[in-house]
Amino acid sequence: MHRLLKALTASIVVAALTAFAAFFGAYLLFPVTGLKVEGARMFPEREAWAALPDRASLFTLDEEGLEQKIEANPWVKGAKVLKNSDSGIVVVEIEERKAVLNGKLGRGSGVWAVDGTELPGLGGARLKRVGLDEGRLEEILGIGEALDENGVRLDSVDAVEAGGIEATVEGRRVIFGGDVGAGQIRAIVGVMEEHPEAPYFDLRSPERVVVGAVKSEDLSDGSNG
Repeated sequence: MHRLLKALTASIVVAALTAFAAFFGAYLLFPVTGLKVEGARMFPEREAWAALPDRASLFTLDEEGLEQKIEANPWVKGAKVLKNSDSGIVVVEIEERKAVLNGKLGRGSGVWAVDGTELPGLGGARLKRVGLDEGRLEEILGIGEALDENGVRLDSVDAVEAGGIEATVEGRRVIFGGDVGAGQIRAIVGVMEEHPEAPYFDLRSPERVVVGAVKSEDLSDGSNG
């Protein structure tokens, strides 16, 4: 029993020394010499440095783990970690979220990205603050997600009234209300291109994109379209 315990202890010590030697060797031969963050405006580079392990080496660096730590920041929609073996520099490519909704919700307020992530601020976006309730917030985020999934850019939510939701989509004025069908979303960009002079586009009629003939300023009575 004593010999078995002694042999087991020796094995553990050897394994630990081997692991330490491998780690130390990797650090000496393949050290991380620097870190570069690309594509970030709101995400601070210091957070990427903080997520990088001490004495990191290119050989032992867990890229997926580092990406997940960086993506924990609400401004970061996606992160990609790339290692340059020649320079020893770790490059972090960032895709950031953008604020599209500045909402007053009850006694509080919030700022949201198109995928429904609540952001810590406007991030430089110039958004009108609109009043809404939980139901309208859910409706807006659902429409935003559907647009995003179909490759259509939602720039901002500009007004929320009883008659509909006014937004800027691909740089053009669009009015929503209720459910927006996938066919409408797929058609909207093409319809915009066909009618460059139109003041607005109305998606409140099921399965239709209505081209506005005149500019209506009031959504409250639901008469736009």
